[in-house]
Amino acid sequence: MKLPTLKGPSKQRLWMYITALVGVIMLMVMLRTCSQPNPMAPRSYEHSGGDTIDVAIDYAPLSLYRYADTLGGFNYDLINQMRALGGRPMKLHPVVTISEAMAGLDEGYYDVVVADIPSTLEYQERYAFSEPVFLDRQVLVQTLQPDSTLPIQTQLDLAGKQVWVMANSPVVTRLRNLSAEIGDTIYIQEDTVYGPEQLFIMTAVGEIPLAVVNERTAKSLIGDYPQADISTNVSFTQFQTWLMRKDDTATQDTINALLRRIKASPAYEELESRYLK
Repeated sequence: MKLPTLKGPSKQRLWMYITALVGVIMLMVMLRTCSQPNPMAPRSYEHSGGDTIDVAIDYAPLSLYRYADTLGGFNYDLINQMRALGGRPMKLHPVVTISEAMAGLDEGYYDVVVADIPSTLEYQERYAFSEPVFLDRQVLVQTLQPDSTLPIQTQLDLAGKQVWVMANSPVVTRLRNLSAEIGDTIYIQEDTVYGPEQLFIMTAVGEIPLAVVNERTAKSLIGDYPQADISTNVSFTQFQTWLMRKDDTATQDTINALLRRIKASPAYEELESRYLK
């Protein structure tokens, strides 16, 4: 089967990239000027040193977002609760892609990567996982055809199709396994520039044909794009966790202890109710 020729980046795609970068820059400025006891600094490629835990957090609706002059997001609020408990200071560094975050983790710039990352066997061999943070699964993003039908009715219909995912995402492994399960090729396009929010929007507006993102991220966006559909599951429900280096046991102990304390408190139930239900 011949793979369709890919088009070059459109003005819409370039504008989306610029918008994402501007959003991250504005987040950095807001984090720098934040007046909390342990101020968070913008991203830099040098570890803060001392006891500070440098956290790469993805710029996505569920994790960290900016609305007017307010910062929010499940992971952002969860980290603020962890910081309020005291102990080691934590500094946040917004990132757009998992590739950027993982490179910083491998090089020692970051101690923790906070993003939509399921606990997969492939990643377990390379990194230490935190306590489970919440449950999620991966879904296919597609758009309705003019006759209101869906181009992809089941996973079998993905045979011979191009599907966009974030580069270095665990979704790549899942799609490769799915390709073997259905006995046909799924052409995986690993995007090194955009995160899950941008891939969802690009699919919804027809810039790319199909994408796979986490369901909770998709649900946070679907209301603004009624032409999009996320009803086709690509994976089973999985634990979503944070990543750390295997040799950094001190950070592992600190993060896991804080997560256990917060998950056992009413504060976590409030976060679940606000962002996950």
